[in-house]
Amino acid sequence: MMKNTTGQIKLNPTRAKATVPYTRFMASVDVGFRRLSELAVVPTYQSANASGMDLHAAIDAPMDLAPGAIALIPLGFSVAIPIGYEGQVRPRSGLATKHGVTVPNAPGTVDADYRGEMKVALINLGAAVFRIEPSMRVAQLVIAPVAHARMCVVEELSATGRGAGGFGSTGA
Repeated sequence: MMKNTTGQIKLNPTRAKATVPYTRFMASVDVGFRRLSELAVVPTYQSANASGMDLHAAIDAPMDLAPGAIALIPLGFSVAIPIGYEGQVRPRSGLATKHGVTVPNAPGTVDADYRGEMKVALINLGAAVFRIEPSMRVAQLVIAPVAHARMCVVEELSATGRGAGGFGSTGA
């Protein structure tokens, strides 16, 4: 960045040319979607560069989630995630920060071979009852690549600076 004679910040034209929305370079994968309920909403990205697709509650009446309670929210659809990928069910940041409502097993994993109804576990960590409305966006789904690891039994592991330091050992 540079400042012009009026003190306003302007982009360096050389660098600006290199700035390209990364969606051109994002991997694309087809995920099968099967509606199981007329209440199901097809997951969609809310912006061009969003990582997660919003998941909507497929309920026909409001549902109250008491403080400390966990509920399984139906989404009304099933998916076919390709082999080599997983679905990660993550909390919506607005619900978490404003109401204390989150996904207790975040991120929840949807395996490529699962074909049952998608549901979202929600927990209310807030102090007040939280009302889930029909079609409310309750979580998000990120499709991510995975690798299968081969566990190799060895007599010793390579040394590192951390060694066997456990939880909290790398910081204050």
